[in-house]
Amino acid sequence: MVFVDSSALYAIANREEEPHSRAAEAWRRLLADQAVLLTTNYVLLETSALVQRRLGMEALRDFETSVVPLLHVEWVDEERHRFGAQAVLSANRKKLSLVDCVSFQVMRETGIRTAFCFDEHFREQGFDVIP
Repeated sequence: MVFVDSSALYAIANREEEPHSRAAEAWRRLLADQAVLLTTNYVLLETSALVQRRLGMEALRDFETSVVPLLHVEWVDEERHRFGAQAVLSANRKKLSLVDCVSFQVMRETGIRTAFCFDEHFREQGFDVIP
């Protein structure tokens, strides 16, 4: 099982910038290996907002129809949200987000050790990262 972060999802959607080629290659490999790809509704919200704002509605439509159906979604409840909010405040780091902290918690709860991402915070938390 692999956790999929918004940094990787956005890189897949954004064909104009690096790291799209590395993201697309890793994505194809994960799909070929039939990896279970898990994310959260918070990651989907964050990615959808980025894609819509930066890449437009056609890119958002493509993301929603081609990528989202391949993901297993863990829904963030009140307890997970509260835990993530407390983790952000405790860390006291401007660039560490609520979405990141909730993602780390979901990975720990589900026993996932590997994240498909371009966010160094996952490595800092002791997770393996792809690519």
